[in-house]
Amino acid sequence: MTDYIYRYPSLYSGILVRRYKRFFADVELTSGEVVTAHCPNTGPMTGVSTPGSAVQLSLSDNPTRKLPYTLELIQVHDNDPTWVGINTALPNRIIKIALEKHLFPELGDYSQVRGEVPYGQDKKSRVDFLLSHESPLTGNIHHIYLEVKNTTLAEGKLALFPDTETTRGQKHIRELTALIPGSRAVMLYFINRGDCTEFAPGDAFDPIYGQLLRSAIALGLEVLPCRFDVTPEGIRYLGLAPCKF
Repeated sequence: MTDYIYRYPSLYSGILVRRYKRFFADVELTSGEVVTAHCPNTGPMTGVSTPGSAVQLSLSDNPTRKLPYTLELIQVHDNDPTWVGINTALPNRIIKIALEKHLFPELGDYSQVRGEVPYGQDKKSRVDFLLSHESPLTGNIHHIYLEVKNTTLAEGKLALFPDTETTRGQKHIRELTALIPGSRAVMLYFINRGDCTEFAPGDAFDPIYGQLLRSAIALGLEVLPCRFDVTPEGIRYLGLAPCKF
């Protein structure tokens, strides 16, 4: 394949024994050895942390790491057997590559991509990406503020965010909405599994988030639910999923 945005390093197969204390996962490798891997995901991983599931681990060659293995993928069977990306550090890295390649035509023109830019009230928050473009006619600088949300929960073919109450996520919606109409504000949902074809807010998990999102969309917030095919070889962009509100 030549259309991977991101290629995984060599991964190691195993079976999830348990995930605990948020950052730890015990995994039985195909050799029979049980290792404790770092779980780079602060969320509850609702529906994607079932013991007995097949997983894929990366292995660091850094001799100072206490946990050389990292949990990267877990296989679910909600629809067909599907790999789900677990490492929440990857979506922003992948979106940066995609933005630099201008893979999202919905965003229009921009010439500069910056990450982790202070914004919001008293500049105490940081937006994931700030896209900028200078108008050739007026010389005015136009900005697009873009926030990325890793999305792994599914009900059938419907991807849902969030999978738990998120006051931080609520804050991000409020801060993005406050930028409108002076700037474009975009919420990008990184659907980290290839079996979902639609997107909706996870109202059952955080009804306030769902209400805020709908109100923000009415005021001009743009939503990009981006589908990605995830395999042990790499990650490919599949296009946008329709929203169900």
